[in-house]
This record gives sequence, C-alpha cells and structure tokens, in this order.
Amino acid sequence: MSARTMSAAVFAVALAAAAQPVFADVSRTVISAFHGQLVVTKDDLPEGKNDKDTIAKIKAAKVTTLEGETRDDVTYWHFSYAAFLSKTGAQKLKMEFYKDNGKQLSADKTLDGVDPKSSLLTGEISINEDEGLAKGKTYTIKLVTERDAVVASATLTMK
Repeated sequence: MSARTMSAAVFAVALAAAAQPVFADVSRTVISAFHGQLVVTKDDLPEGKNDKDTIAKIKAAKVTTLEGETRDDVTYWHFSYAAFLSKTGAQKLKMEFYKDNGKQLSADKTLDGVDPKSSLLTGEISINEDEGLAKGKTYTIKLVTERDAVVASATLTMK
C-alpha cells in the first residue's frame, strides 16, 4: 500500500470516527435509568463525570413545559430530545402528539434513518401550530414503530 493510499485510509477512518453520534458512549446504566422515556430538553443531552452525575444532569435538564416563539401569528416550538427506547429494531419511528390524555392525535413527525441496534435516539424537532399543536395545551408524546408499538413517551405542555 502506498503512503498516499495509507494516508487516505487513515483520513477516512478519522472522518468516520468524527461523524459518530455524540452520545454513542452513554452507558447501559444511564440508558436503563431512563428506559422507555422520551426526555425533552432545550439543549443537547448533558454529560456528567460518572453515571450518577450524568443521570442527575439529565433529570435537571428535562423540561415538561416548552415556550414557543411566535412568527407571523404562528407559534413555533423547537426542542432537543433523547429517546431511551424500550425496544430496538425499527429503522423508522413516528413522534405522535396526543391531547386529551393520549386519546386524540394532534400532530406527528416521522423520524427516518433510525439505527435499529441503538437503544438511544437523539435529535431535534421543530413543530408549529399549523401542524396541529395549540398553545396552552398539554400533549402526551409517543414514539411509535410502524407496527404501532410505543417505544418511548413523555408529557409536554406547549406555552
């Protein structure tokens, strides 16, 4: 193998390593502490010095009320999430927003490109009133598979 080919291979490996999700190294202890929960935060999931510290920081960062931003008479909500999945295997999930204690579907967002082997899914969502949500309402958010199995959930009030 030439030096040039070797350098290209090293660069490709380094690039692939840099592209890995930030939370790929979250321990099983932390994942099991939030098993089946959809943790909504304003920013990225915090990391601690150890598992106990990380769990405490995640609990502190978790929000149950989200302030919206009004633009052109429409309220928008933007949030980060960490879904600690109760079941893996899906490559596609849907985030469904239910009002009236989980009885009436108000809105949904499709999440493509899910790693079927990972029990932790992180990302960001932007959603607005035109998509079905209403200011001042509380929603049960369910992350569901194509077979309608709920793999994570949370309750969130939109302000």
